[in-house]
Amino acid sequence: MLFMGKDTKLKGVISLAFLIDGVRRKYFMNTITGARVLLETLKREGVTDIFGYPGGKVIPIYNELYDFKGIHHILTRHEQGASHAADGYARVTGKVGVCLATSGPGATNLITGIMTAYMDSVPMVAITGQVSTDQIGKDAFQESDITGITMPVTKHNYLVKNLRDLPRIIKEAFYIAKTGRPGPVLIDIPSDIQGQKMDFNEFDRLYNQELKLESYSPNYEGHPKQIKMAAKLINCAKRPLILAGAGVIKSRASSELIEFVEKTNIPVAMTLLGLGSIPSTHELSLGMLGMHGTVASNYAVYEADLLIAVGMRFDDRVTGKLQEFAPNSKIIHIDIDPAEIGKNKKPDVPIVGDVKEVFKKLIEKVREKEKDEWVEQVTQWKNEYPMTYEKSDVEIKPQQVIEKISEITGGNAIIVTDVGQHQMWTAQYYNFNRPETFCSSGGAGTMGYGLPAALGAKVGKPEETVIAVVGDGGIQMTSQELMTLAHFNIPVKVVILNNSYLGMVRQWQELFFDNRYSSVDLEISPDFVKLAEAYKLKGVRIEKPEDLDRLLRENLTTNEPVLFDIKVSKEENVLPMVPLGKASHVMIGKKGEL
Repeated sequence: MLFMGKDTKLKGVISLAFLIDGVRRKYFMNTITGARVLLETLKREGVTDIFGYPGGKVIPIYNELYDFKGIHHILTRHEQGASHAADGYARVTGKVGVCLATSGPGATNLITGIMTAYMDSVPMVAITGQVSTDQIGKDAFQESDITGITMPVTKHNYLVKNLRDLPRIIKEAFYIAKTGRPGPVLIDIPSDIQGQKMDFNEFDRLYNQELKLESYSPNYEGHPKQIKMAAKLINCAKRPLILAGAGVIKSRASSELIEFVEKTNIPVAMTLLGLGSIPSTHELSLGMLGMHGTVASNYAVYEADLLIAVGMRFDDRVTGKLQEFAPNSKIIHIDIDPAEIGKNKKPDVPIVGDVKEVFKKLIEKVREKEKDEWVEQVTQWKNEYPMTYEKSDVEIKPQQVIEKISEITGGNAIIVTDVGQHQMWTAQYYNFNRPETFCSSGGAGTMGYGLPAALGAKVGKPEETVIAVVGDGGIQMTSQELMTLAHFNIPVKVVILNNSYLGMVRQWQELFFDNRYSSVDLEISPDFVKLAEAYKLKGVRIEKPEDLDRLLRENLTTNEPVLFDIKVSKEENVLPMVPLGKASHVMIGKKGEL
């Protein structure tokens, strides 16, 4: 029919409109981009917060983030800040921290944070953009082989070559990051993969496929025979000592540790990252051991006839001269990572398994024991050699600041430190009464960690008081993250122990290099209060001992970010100290004597 009536024409237009709408819904509305696949999968993995910095090869991801519901993106001011923030977030929540950066320099700027997480067994997924698949290997603009670069400092990493692999890869990455010995996993996603499209139902099917990792199967239970042998050694020991490491905290085994300790009355020394696994105020806690550990801890190690090493790796800062560490002792070593068993110190009874699960079984098998002469001996060392320093009415001592913060918070704040003298004073003088309340770079010793890790911790635990204790050196490495605090109104309290030196290096130069203070003078530094104000934050300067208590109390409990510039004595040393190359029971005391 050449000419149609009005009704016929209208029906034809309507039918065509419905046809177009059906096609649109089928082929466009029900498809999602690779960038959207990433976000949908992250959401299904329980991710609510991402720390990142945009760039050319992640623009598709940020385009999807613009109106994506359920994931909060925190814009840090440097990619290193994003990786440290994800680290701090993971340490206090037990969840996997997530950071995001573009290709090339954006990706390589994550590496310090990835290495820090790797050394301290922190679950993290780092997502990087990459040049398009057809440009890989051609030295394209901002191309870097980030999977090759990070291979030594990741638990595993991926280069995504096919969009259909992306749901599985993300799911695997989270599983690997948080199971067994936790650690960072990197996913590198080329820009063209981010822009490709997939049917949503196909995505849903791919994500819900059963996870199969045949070559990866962590052992959680611990061998029954080894556990039985360990219980026998514990029951027979006259001078047993527990060395509690970060593994106790990561396996959420603090309550089991305390139950075990109170049944057996065995004293406990902790590594730096094991602090909080048992309350500092517990009568059987000897505090930290190692280079700047307590005298009681280091003496107990030397005199013990049995060490129960739990979730720790006998690193050099703990052992001192390895050949003379615990010379009279048998060793039980419990760790989920079989590679750590016997790596530095050969155990008599190795147990590969999750600390929590192993402790549950050990508690059933060990005998109850009353306090004995051994407990009396270590208690005597605690009383005879307490942590102490010479107080002053003229200048603020750094130890005094930490003591005061501990008093004000009741030992219940989350404390995040940078690396250096302030880190050790915090470990020595703050009473950590709960697990997951101490964040610090242990294995890597990363200066600049404190501030961004603290902001990540506060995002993860907004209801907690979070305090970053930093030095005037380390704060300048990542001070740009003060803007992140201001931008998102993250109420972290930043406490700078300002001694105008790179303090720990200066201490070594004083003690071992004839006072040759080379390149450690920081007298010419920013006015930190003005720096805080430039970032639209409150800055508080404290210079007199009589002002310390009042100004800390007035500002530590407010619901706003605050930076404290606290002028402390310039040449105070962290003591006791085990000199490098000496046995751990040989220490420099507060008066400089061995």
